[in-house]
Amino acid sequence: MTIKNKACIVGIGSTEFSRASGRSEIHMAVDAAMAACRDAGLKPEEIDGAVKFGTAGQTSTEFTTETDVARCLGIPNLRYFAEAPWGGGACCATILHAALAVSAGMANYVLCFRSLKPASGTVRYGRPANIPIDSHWSYTMPFGFASPTSWVAMFTRRWMYETGATNEQLGWVAIVCRENAAVNPRAIFYGRPITMEDYFNSPMLCDPFRMHDTCLENDGAVALIVTTPERAKDLRQKPAYITSAAMATGWDSYCMTSYYREKIGIPEMEEVGKELWRQSGLTPKDIDVAQFYAAFTSLVPMQMEALGFVGVGEGGPFCQGGDRIRPTGELPINTSGGMLSESYIHGMNMIAEGMRQIRGTSTTQIKDVENVLVTGGLGVPTSALILSQGR
Repeated sequence: MTIKNKACIVGIGSTEFSRASGRSEIHMAVDAAMAACRDAGLKPEEIDGAVKFGTAGQTSTEFTTETDVARCLGIPNLRYFAEAPWGGGACCATILHAALAVSAGMANYVLCFRSLKPASGTVRYGRPANIPIDSHWSYTMPFGFASPTSWVAMFTRRWMYETGATNEQLGWVAIVCRENAAVNPRAIFYGRPITMEDYFNSPMLCDPFRMHDTCLENDGAVALIVTTPERAKDLRQKPAYITSAAMATGWDSYCMTSYYREKIGIPEMEEVGKELWRQSGLTPKDIDVAQFYAAFTSLVPMQMEALGFVGVGEGGPFCQGGDRIRPTGELPINTSGGMLSESYIHGMNMIAEGMRQIRGTSTTQIKDVENVLVTGGLGVPTSALILSQGR
């Protein structure tokens, strides 16, 4: 049994992405949800399910509850609601929850959303005082090893040592993502491409990461609506079929500091990949465009290796020069600019871009798209999905 083509995404909505939204998380969540309803051609009160980001073991969370959104939208009853934990790792898991709910008849239309304001709000990386920190961090944080940048830098440096990947290869990931954002009016870095000189001149944050290796910090919200293919026929937009969706923890997993297992990279994504290919019957060669979760540049070539697009040690060279990951290349990536250059909504904006690729409405549209890969956050229990035309 799989969920292959038993559910689809029919509506996408978002706020503007900015450094100062001027409104609360709940305000942005409702704005994005209303936009998703208009996009799908649904009345808000028709929504009867909701999935949000959870808190378990994560350094940031969704502070807007599903009941907050339901009350503001005038939804009379949510007969299905759920949380997906692990922050960025949860993005595709929200869609999996929604797909399971609608395919099982537990709900008709499920809203998945993420709203956050780390750029202008009071909650940045780190937790509010009433949410406890996982105990494993007590072994690292007191010694200054306290940020996602430092945690990912640790396993990135190990990967670079083992594979021979270079900083220049990471720089090409940043440059290509910025090229895509430069033609995307929604993007924070719209109209602002960078060169390799810009990349190397950007400040070093935590070796091997420079400023241009790291994701944005911005305010914004994204919402998506999931339903069945039968109901999608009566709606406004072309649906994106959920061909496969998967979650995985990997062995001996901690939140971004799993340094004491045999492989300290991203084995969770290897496990997700096995399930994605099994469910869908597809292979990496069938993917036309990939929306890789790229909180940091290294995670793009690392995912290429983990998911079987290239062999171990070939991810860095694949990115060299940028041509193979550009829109005209063998594997176009992050066509909206992604989290390095469009916005950082913990992966939900990447799912929205996957939807636009299926519709044919992206600002960097890839020709003849059939299958789009979208991945979740790395270094944590994670998720991924494949969206397809459904033909």
